[in-house]
Amino acid sequence: MKKNQEGKLSKTLLKGTTLGKELFEKYTPKKDLNRKAANYLEKHVTVKTINRFETCSSWFQHLTNREMSVKRMHKTDACGNRFCPICTWKTAKKDAIKISIIMDAVKEIEGKEFLFLTLTAPSVSGEELRDEIDRFNKAVNRLFQRRNVKRVVKGYIRKLEVTTDQEKLITEKLYKRKKDYYDFRGLKTNDPNPTYNTYHPHMHIIVVVNKSYFTSRDFISQAVWLEMWRGCMRDNSITQVDARKVSSTNSGNSKAVLEIAKYSAKGNDLYHSEKVFDTFYIALKSRQLISYSGMMKDYAKKFKNGDLDKFKEKNEDEYTHLLQSIWKGSTYDSKLRELTQGEMELYNDRAMFIEENDGVE
Repeated sequence: MKKNQEGKLSKTLLKGTTLGKELFEKYTPKKDLNRKAANYLEKHVTVKTINRFETCSSWFQHLTNREMSVKRMHKTDACGNRFCPICTWKTAKKDAIKISIIMDAVKEIEGKEFLFLTLTAPSVSGEELRDEIDRFNKAVNRLFQRRNVKRVVKGYIRKLEVTTDQEKLITEKLYKRKKDYYDFRGLKTNDPNPTYNTYHPHMHIIVVVNKSYFTSRDFISQAVWLEMWRGCMRDNSITQVDARKVSSTNSGNSKAVLEIAKYSAKGNDLYHSEKVFDTFYIALKSRQLISYSGMMKDYAKKFKNGDLDKFKEKNEDEYTHLLQSIWKGSTYDSKLRELTQGEMELYNDRAMFIEENDGVE
């Protein structure tokens, strides 16, 4: 392993490794974004909070091997703030694993299946967003109190997501994504965008049902879900909901798992501008963004207590080295050292299971 003076690793050498690519291609851009976000956040929080936010992930240690072809976070100075681009990314990676394990356990132990439900409503202005989210949450609660819904639902995990449309004109990318909407209104690329500067709250829900649900008379069609959702939201202008069977969970990369685990606001939206950030902050602060109910809540407790460890994927990597990285204003400087025999035994024992899903970007 070639090093420059003071034992620091050459950036050129480091960038050619698996761990180096993560440092420079994932951590560094998010650390840069963290500084931008701190400027937006500072008027909302205390000096102590903003100092912790600004210094988030200013250093960390990864367990790895001599070739740096394997990686596992060992220690870091994470701030844990829900508006931090680094912490939300790391939390989403961990949540994807947790949710996948819970679903695998419920499927095997309880013999259940899963429905993936997405509930939407028309977009609203930034001024209306916080009240609209309140209305949304109340409507979801009403939906799950419906008699025919209570009869089939054994539990759920639900996650609030909010997106924003900040394109003044309809771009080609935007047109492809919302083609039916624009075609219905006779709009085309480069026309003024009717949903410019609006916000779109929606709810992703993984619902636990019996195996017989999809073939029994208790089955709820998408049309009925839509009718019920319109009634619960008291809004007949809602045009669609999405309800589909979850086909696979054991990879941890099913659409349902990744949708539930991902951020409540995408980075491109959240940090678009200070005004947009303020809108998201006011609407989302102090909210419970992901919640567990019924059987899923019970199994979340089992996961926390270690009762579901047998469903965790074993980590086959062997860690022999420790990479320490320190933020130097625009990039990370790193150095590698070999673990002692005692550290190898202790750290590899602690790293028995995979904790993060690298499919979450």
